[in-house]
Amino acid sequence: MVNLEWFRTFIAIYETGTLTGAAQSLYVSQPGVSLHLGALETYTGYKLFDRSSRRMVPTERGKVLYNHVKDAITKLEDAEQCFKKNALNNTPTIHVGMCMETFQYTLEPYISSLPFDIVVKFVEYTEALADLEKGILDLVISSQKGSEKNIDYRAFSKERIVLVAGRDTDTSAFDEILARKDKQEMLQWLKQQIWYGTTGDMEHLRKFWQTNFKKHPDFKCNYIVPNKTSIVRCLRNASGVSVLPDFLCREEMYKGNIKLLWEGFNVLENNLYFAMRKNTLYSDEIGQIQRIFEHKMTVAEV
Repeated sequence: MVNLEWFRTFIAIYETGTLTGAAQSLYVSQPGVSLHLGALETYTGYKLFDRSSRRMVPTERGKVLYNHVKDAITKLEDAEQCFKKNALNNTPTIHVGMCMETFQYTLEPYISSLPFDIVVKFVEYTEALADLEKGILDLVISSQKGSEKNIDYRAFSKERIVLVAGRDTDTSAFDEILARKDKQEMLQWLKQQIWYGTTGDMEHLRKFWQTNFKKHPDFKCNYIVPNKTSIVRCLRNASGVSVLPDFLCREEMYKGNIKLLWEGFNVLENNLYFAMRKNTLYSDEIGQIQRIFEHKMTVAEV
């Protein structure tokens, strides 16, 4: 009978390209990796890799096998993570999905104080809600609400999407233009500024532009950084502008390192929701996480 560990080893070799790399990723010995691969090749009756001095190059049969088993093994690993408990003290493991910036701002400073194990997954809300339904995640922090029947949504705070500027940005001309509410001059001024953005998620900028100017932004950002908290760190004590959720900037605005430049003609706000399955086994643990979020967001609003 085939051993599923052979497939995990095969995938690790395929993705790392070496027996050593596979052994390191699986925390096993290199001879063990070779043994698993040999057993799988014997079982399938095909050579799965061409061996060279530097790389393990998959054969055509190896490529076909990888495409067949990759998703299945990933799902099994997700199930393993979802249902496993600490063997020594039966501590539950809670899986939480949210964006990186929300984690860094709220949960990261408190995570070591939680009396249970926690796995945080950085995902977009659509993927996160799908994983919640499947049981892969136990709690999702989302700015959008779905319509799934077995998922409970509870709003706990709001985020306001605003235009901010670094402290060293000369905004006097913009203030004068804003007082006249001249949209064309505002657009002209804004396009001349140094803009900060993120690699993949420019949704806030697009929505802000559409809400206030009825068009999509027709310029590119000067500096692209990994995430929104990176933008906050770049902007403080510097020159430049960006569109960000206000809760990420409040502390630096309070210190005077970042300026609130404009909330828009039409304020753009999103509810922030806790999303969880209705019949969760981890209501106590999830409640502790929720209280951290509620406390952090309440303090930020004061």
